[in-house]
Order: sequence, then C-alpha cells, then structure tokens
Amino acid sequence: MLKPVKILTKNYDTPDSHKLQVYQSSGGYEAARKALGMTRDQVVDEVKKANLRGRGGAGFPMGVKWGFMPKDGDKPSYLVINADEGEPGTFKDRTLMERDPHRIIEGCIIGCYGVGAHTAYIYVRHELHLSKERLWGAIHEARAQGFLGPKPFGVDYPVDVFVHTGAGAYICGEETALLESLEGSRGEPRLRPPFPAQRGAFGCPTTVNNLESIASCPTILEMGGEQFSKLSSLHKFGDGGCRLYGVSGHVNKPGVYEACIGVTLRELIYDLGGGMPEGTNLLGVIPGGSSCPIIRPDDIVDAPDPKSILHEWHGKPQLDVPIGVDTMRNLGTMAGTTCAIVLSDRACPVLAMHNLARFYRHESCGQCTPCREGTGWMLRILDKIVQGKGSIEELDMLHEIASNIMGNTICAFGEGASMPMLGFLRKFRKEIEDYIRTGGSSSTGRLAL
Repeated sequence: MLKPVKILTKNYDTPDSHKLQVYQSSGGYEAARKALGMTRDQVVDEVKKANLRGRGGAGFPMGVKWGFMPKDGDKPSYLVINADEGEPGTFKDRTLMERDPHRIIEGCIIGCYGVGAHTAYIYVRHELHLSKERLWGAIHEARAQGFLGPKPFGVDYPVDVFVHTGAGAYICGEETALLESLEGSRGEPRLRPPFPAQRGAFGCPTTVNNLESIASCPTILEMGGEQFSKLSSLHKFGDGGCRLYGVSGHVNKPGVYEACIGVTLRELIYDLGGGMPEGTNLLGVIPGGSSCPIIRPDDIVDAPDPKSILHEWHGKPQLDVPIGVDTMRNLGTMAGTTCAIVLSDRACPVLAMHNLARFYRHESCGQCTPCREGTGWMLRILDKIVQGKGSIEELDMLHEIASNIMGNTICAFGEGASMPMLGFLRKFRKEIEDYIRTGGSSSTGRLAL
C-alpha cells in the first residue's frame, strides 16, 4: 500500500494552519531567511539541483527558467505566480492557498530573490474567494512581522507580494495571456519571442511560475536541492522531489494527495483514490487534467529499445509506469498537473468527448483561426453524433480537424483542445463507431465525465 508523504501538506491538518504563528511553529520562514543570506546564484543553483519540473502542466525545469532572468538591466524584474488553475479535473493549488498560504508567501520571497525581482503578483482565479482571502491575510501578517517590506529579515532587499484576481478565463492559465490580463488587457496569448524573461509584465523581465512550484521552494532551501531531487524515483531522469496529486471521477476517495514523484496511475487510482466503486471496472484514466490523452487499462508499454526512457517497463501495463513529465510524454500523453480523471465502465467515451469539446469551444480566446474555428467545428460534429445523426465520415473529419489544429496556434490551447479528441479517437474508435451505427443506443444509461 502506497503511503502519502507530508512535506508540502505537513500543516494541512493543523488547526488555523493558515495563520503565521502556526506556520512559524513548524519552521516557517527559516528557508527564506537562509536564502537571503546566500547569493542569488547560489539560490538558483539549489533550485536547479532540485530538478523541479514546473507543476502547472508544461513541466519546464524551474531552476533553468530562473536562470534566464537578466543579472543587470535598467528595468525592474517581476515574479508572477500562476494560480489560475482552470484545467478541468485540477484542484490542487487551491488547497495550498487555503490551508498553507504562508508557504506560498515564503516561496515568493525566495523566488523574488532568485530571479532578481522585488515584487511578486499572485494571479488567482476569480472563483477562489477563500484562497484570495487566505493569501491576503498571510501577506498582511508577513508585512506586520517584517518578513515583507523594505528589509525582510533585516536584509536590504525589498520584497512585496500582491494578489491579483482574474476574471475566470481558462486561457489566462497560459503564461503570456495571464500577463496580458495582469496588465489590464484582454487575456490573449502573445507571440514569442520575446519570451517573458526578456519582455514580460509591463514590458519588463518576468518569471512566471505555477503556484505549487513556488510553494516547493521553502522545502528545497530547507533540505537542499539534491536531497529534494532524490525524494523522486525518477530523479535520474531529471524529475525530482514530491508533488501534489489529484484524483477525481469514478473513485471511492477523490481528493488531493501528496507523494514522491514515481507514483503510478494504478497506485493513484487504487491506493490513494481508494479504487473503483463496487460493481465497476476501469474504462480509462486521463492522467493530468482534461487536455491529456486518455490511457486505457489494457494499454501496454512498447519500448524494446534499451535507450528508451520506458525500456524497463517494456511489455508492462502503462498504468504501472511512474508518472513523470518525460515518462508520460513517451507514452503519448502528459503528466500535466498530475490530477487524474478516472472513468469507470459506466462512462460513455462519446459523451466524455462531447463534454470536453464543449469546454474547449467555450474557452477558446478566438485569436487564432485554427483554434477558433476548429473547436467549434469539432463540437458541431460531436453534437450531431450525440443526437444520433453523425456518420463515420464525420468521425474521420473530426480526426482531421484536430490534427490540423495541432502546432498551428500561438499558444498550446489548440493542442490542449485537440489532444483529448485524438486520444479518445485512437483508444475508443470501435466504441465510437458503434455509437454512431446504433444512434447512441449502445450507450443508454451511461455517463459523461
């Protein structure tokens, strides 16, 4: 039986865990004090040694991203924290904001120092009212204690943190669209280059990090980057530490769990998530938020090449491969936010696809023609299929539309809308064709996501 760890979540079950006194009683703010006594390069090096891959979905090494920031310049630098968390099936970051907000503020202090910034903005999804309240409360307590302000811990390095409320647009989870929104403009992704480290918030060098990523910084400074990395069984592949996992859908114990990187989807579903409801079997699992292609329980790893990252799992079920950025990518899916959506055999693949297509059509910002028109086209085809009026030819067209969106948009939203469609078509083609031939009667009584 896999046992969760308590590192990021060590204060979760403590009464008043959102208050400064409780956070300090467990060693809070000592890592920030330590960081401000180091050089900026030393802080960045520790984060690089931690092999922390971004926890927001893209999986880019955080220490490398910090290293992109200029050392000298005539413009101020900024740290921006992405707490928009709009991916369907993802609900981990809000637990950090609600239960341990001071960990985030301490991470912001470390992050600001590491990237050479004096101001951090935490961009929070509008609907997360308790999260915003807890963050502001932590900021006020930290300022009153002198941890934020002109001389944190007596060091002449001013740091301040602000919470910025988004308006609920999923596209603002994309870092450059978030920056546009932060500046007061319409949330639309920017062309790159220039990248945020060159020209980000207000035209100045900016680092954008996921909230869980920045919340890991106190632990990295406390235990050292190398030790943090070695918590993971995948650290040899450059994927270190521990992280939060979510599991939702058709499981007995949906929720957020912490574990060292190396957990498998099977362990996530059956050990942490409590397994499937009685009388049901696993139909498939979306590994890390709705944009990740689905995995079936009968999918087998095909990696005969000894040089393949997956070779040691060759011939084994994909459910038994450790969840990592590169391991999942080599399976043809993504680790994403590591918040898995579990579908039992009571779920209908067609209705699940339709549900996802509705979301992505609604949330497309409309800036790029392939995404704007393609998401609407895919939804109209699925509307017809669900109504019992679709054809096999239109199923082929759905595949073609999704494929043509891939790689032809400014940001990754187009891929995020297309990959689940292509994943369902690849893994459930027979079931979808049966649905079309029977006009939907083959799925009577079955559920969507």
